[in-house]
Amino acid sequence: MSLRLSTVILPVRRWHEGGKERWQRAEELGFHTAYTYDHLSWRTFRDGPWFGAVPTLTAAAAATDRLRLGTLVTSPNFRHPVTLAKGLITLDDVSDGRITLGIGAGGNGFDATALLKSGEEPWTPRERADHFGEFLPLLDRLLTEDVVSYEGEYYSASEVRNIPGCVQRPRLPFAVAATGPRGLKLAARHGQAWVTTGDPKLFENGTPEQSLQAIRGQAEKLATACDAIGRDVAELDKILLTGFTPDRPLDSFDAFVDFAGNHAELGFNEIVLHWPLPGTDFAADEKVFERIATEALVQLGGSTAGA
Repeated sequence: MSLRLSTVILPVRRWHEGGKERWQRAEELGFHTAYTYDHLSWRTFRDGPWFGAVPTLTAAAAATDRLRLGTLVTSPNFRHPVTLAKGLITLDDVSDGRITLGIGAGGNGFDATALLKSGEEPWTPRERADHFGEFLPLLDRLLTEDVVSYEGEYYSASEVRNIPGCVQRPRLPFAVAATGPRGLKLAARHGQAWVTTGDPKLFENGTPEQSLQAIRGQAEKLATACDAIGRDVAELDKILLTGFTPDRPLDSFDAFVDFAGNHAELGFNEIVLHWPLPGTDFAADEKVFERIATEALVQLGGSTAGA
């Protein structure tokens, strides 16, 4: 399976002040997919510009021709399956079938608290997993069936119509972000891809070798989850979102080649790099970034980036 290279473009630029050009440049550089985060606001970016994921991707779809587009990741923190499905079907149509939905259970932070009433507590990790366990199967149905009725513990749908459905059949692909047993089971059952950022406990104090071993363990658990339902784990793409491990793959071209090669040996076939943002945790030399985009996969013996 050939290695692909993708990028994450944070939605921090006004569309007519450099935002549009960034997505078009991603296509010119040959990235396989350009993703964006789906948050209401995020970490240190909370008090600065931050635009909505679905409208941004819709605009990006209109501004590009070949580039795949997606979220990395959407979560139930502020989404409902019914309204999300309608937006995704529209986005898949506008893009002519170039959308991937990265999706996960979500976490703490502003998304988890923005919609709470005074005195309400955000979901615990168990409650987030409970919601995700109901959210994802319902979203699957909403994107594949013309009419859906459902009543669950957290979500409902009453004769919801989603005609004509996705351009991609039977629906647009799910890239499920998961490391725990419940999430991995959902990835095995509903995913066309699996996403990991590595082990967060190793980010600040771990070593690259420890991180590689932890990710190997996660991949093995995914294989076990697939075996349990009779699915071949090779059917799922394996996506690594960089920037959250002890490695520094954007420090140099050679550093990336070594990093990518090590993770490709674990079965990863898509590596995602954050587009450099000066003055942030994602600062990097843009010349190195662009060289990686255009030359690294050839050196690794993989496909071209956009293949």
